Amino acid sequence: MVDAKGRNMKCLTFFLMLPDSVKSKSSKSSKKGNASSSSKLPPVCYEIITLRSKKKKKMSAEIFQTKKPASTPSTTTTTTTVQDYQQQNINNNNTIQNCNWQGLYSTIRERNSVMFNNELMADVHFVVGQPGRTQRLPGHRYVLAVGSSVFHAMFYGELAENKDEIHIPDVEPAAFLAMLKYIYCDEIDLTADTVLATLYAAKKYIVPHLARACVNFLETSLSAKNACVLLSQSCLFEEPELTQRCWEVIDAQAELALRSEGFCDIDSQTLESILQRETLNAKEIVVFEAALSWAEAECQRQDLTSSTDNKRKVLGKAMFLIRIPTMALDDFANGAAQSGVLTLNETNDIFLWYTAAKKPELKFASQPRKGLAPQRCHRFQSCAYRSNQWRYRGRCDSIQFAVDKRVFIAGFGLYGSSCGSAEYSAKIELKRQGVLLGQNLNKYFSDGSSNTFPVWFEYPVQIEPDTFYTASVVLDGNELSYFGQEGMTEVQCGKVTFQFQCSSDSTNGTGVQGGQIPELIFYA
Repeated sequence: MVDAKGRNMKCLTFFLMLPDSVKSKSSKSSKKGNASSSSKLPPVCYEIITLRSKKKKKMSAEIFQTKKPASTPSTTTTTTTVQDYQQQNINNNNTIQNCNWQGLYSTIRERNSVMFNNELMADVHFVVGQPGRTQRLPGHRYVLAVGSSVFHAMFYGELAENKDEIHIPDVEPAAFLAMLKYIYCDEIDLTADTVLATLYAAKKYIVPHLARACVNFLETSLSAKNACVLLSQSCLFEEPELTQRCWEVIDAQAELALRSEGFCDIDSQTLESILQRETLNAKEIVVFEAALSWAEAECQRQDLTSSTDNKRKVLGKAMFLIRIPTMALDDFANGAAQSGVLTLNETNDIFLWYTAAKKPELKFASQPRKGLAPQRCHRFQSCAYRSNQWRYRGRCDSIQFAVDKRVFIAGFGLYGSSCGSAEYSAKIELKRQGVLLGQNLNKYFSDGSSNTFPVWFEYPVQIEPDTFYTASVVLDGNELSYFGQEGMTEVQCGKVTFQFQCSSDSTNGTGVQGGQIPELIFYA
């Protein structure tokens, strides 16, 4: 390509970009008319320099604008978002289609994201996963070393090994990818299926902020169904806050936790810590049945037949942590005594413990568990009764409430008859955004006083903070009852703050200022 004077535009463009020391050499070569020297010059970008332009130079932010330029019939411009690249990179099939892809992104974070799981400039590869289920993932030493002190020591430390391929059999590929996405893209992508494995990877490679995000995810998704498994994992990962959260759920919803599938997956050490827990809110027969279920699962893990002898063998000393003498006699006679895991002498001694004046010595703990003491949030400052109030005709009394920390609603305290002794039938419900979380149908007897009378759910209901829940009751009874007045919109109960507001479900007059449901009974 030549200009009007016949000069080689390619050589001249390159000449202007060279330092002074190189310019002189180049000029001498050009005087000799050596065409071969020009052909060896490296390729250049023609757009960088405009020879005849006298306009003011633009900054890079002005040149690579984030807005998509308007297309003309002769030229079209396509831009690829960081999210598009990341979606490609998840499948390890990313290709850079634009030679100037760096100019498409205005920040280093966006440009770095393009390198996530990208073969471009990769200088190390990881073979992640167990044999037969591995995945080969590309990496960039500098980026990894900036994101993890373990990677820094691995690639740049005193004992660094210059390996092109690193095998990591103890981390799941999906978890390793989640960690890489955080290091490259500064994004946290967690799911219930991968969060534990991601936490393990974050702990192994010392990525503390990602580990904290995993713990927060687990805390918010914590329930009776997974509390026992997470308890085991939290002890393994040395996360005391998560451990405490797990204990809160297990204590308050012990029977649900013990009957969950996850309980059978815990290790023997976690089993013993649960069985010896003093604050479990559960009947001892439920504890006994849960231990047998765990023993059956453990037999399968050890390739043993699920015989009564093998169940007793795998339980070991944990068997004596079950407080069998504290069971109701019917529960023992129809359950534990006929399970086959107790020896004949143990069965006879426990029967004597129930019936004999002189009780034999037992290896089993004989003191009942203390359980959790329920707390009560009372929302009225006074109560009253009047003729023709408070009457029940199958209508709903309802109130909405929210808390500032996780609690477990065990039941409601309700007013009784203001006209002497009477019996009521109560259907209680607890909802969140219209979804039923718990309900129960009970009868309670009131003695004519202005006291409140507890009505319980079958299991305590977990209540998350900063969300309004609806507490409802439909009472059936012939007698008028007391009702609350001077209601409060906010009540402090120990370390928990309750807030109340009226509910549209209430059709019998209950609201914030007065009515029924004077108390919420809860564990915290």
